[in-house]
Amino acid sequence: MTDKKLKIAFIVNPISGTGNKEKIPGLIEQILDKNLFDYSISFTERSGHAAEMASQFAQQGYDICAAVGGDGTVNEVARSLIDTDTALAIIPCGSGNGLARHLCLPLETKSAINIINSAQIERFDYGIINGLPFFCTCGMGFDAFISLKFAEAGKRGPITYVENVLKEGLKYKPETYTVEDESGTHHYKAFLIACANAAQYGNNAYIAPGASMKDGLMDVIIMEPFDVIDAPKIAMDLFAKTLSSNSRIKTFQARKIHIHRSKPGAIHFDGDPIMTDADIDVAMKPLGIKIVVNPDMPEDEAQPNPILNAFSDFFNNINNVRDDIVRGGHRIQALNKLMLRKLSRL
Repeated sequence: MTDKKLKIAFIVNPISGTGNKEKIPGLIEQILDKNLFDYSISFTERSGHAAEMASQFAQQGYDICAAVGGDGTVNEVARSLIDTDTALAIIPCGSGNGLARHLCLPLETKSAINIINSAQIERFDYGIINGLPFFCTCGMGFDAFISLKFAEAGKRGPITYVENVLKEGLKYKPETYTVEDESGTHHYKAFLIACANAAQYGNNAYIAPGASMKDGLMDVIIMEPFDVIDAPKIAMDLFAKTLSSNSRIKTFQARKIHIHRSKPGAIHFDGDPIMTDADIDVAMKPLGIKIVVNPDMPEDEAQPNPILNAFSDFFNNINNVRDDIVRGGHRIQALNKLMLRKLSRL
């Protein structure tokens, strides 16, 4: 190892995600290996500021930029580091923490700083949707619709997300898509189409349990239309990492795809929604970003998942009143409220 210290910039979003960031500079000072690093700490002041600062640090030859915040902050910093020699580090402080969870990075701040001290860096794939970089997932249809609702909600966390899914899911009208990939052209009526570089959205919601960030491929997930009986089982499979076995789900892998839909609408990239036209291009960029990794990279172990447990109770109640629902009963609204009460106590 060279005697020259590594230069690292910490970019802190003080209002992103959850929790107070006031103690983080002190923890960095306390835990960061000063024999290995020269460091600076900067705070964002507006949307897009993290991307601007990360770009400047990369141009100045910094070895690492650490994103301190939620998934939006991570995406901003990461997209300024693609195809550069500056590596991304993550101190996750968000409500979802999708990329950090996929990479088995600790969610506790002190442990995340200790991971940075290892200075172990590897290359990973990233994706582009209509010119916008993403690192975990992008999508359209209900996927993007809920991202818009989530962004408008004013508060974060899994409860807000699930609440929007329950309120809007059964009213959402599927769309028709034409999908072109290396194998040809296919037509789908779909509730959503998601393209995954990483395994999950965040909050341990696994849209593509087998996805790899090093194979140069995206996992494409097509969710077919479903009814009220199917909805809780799909939700359970999402959190139980068994979505690929659901009969309403079709999956394939591709390096790039072109999607045409009947009209313009929303897409999302790592949960950030944007309106775009009817044509959508998604492509993978192999090994185009450097990321500080957990040197131990533990296998993803089964851990208690309170959201999954809440869905499990919900699913069991749905089965108990299946006949009522089929006959047009209104027990579904009561069950929605039951699950949200359970989630509010998590």
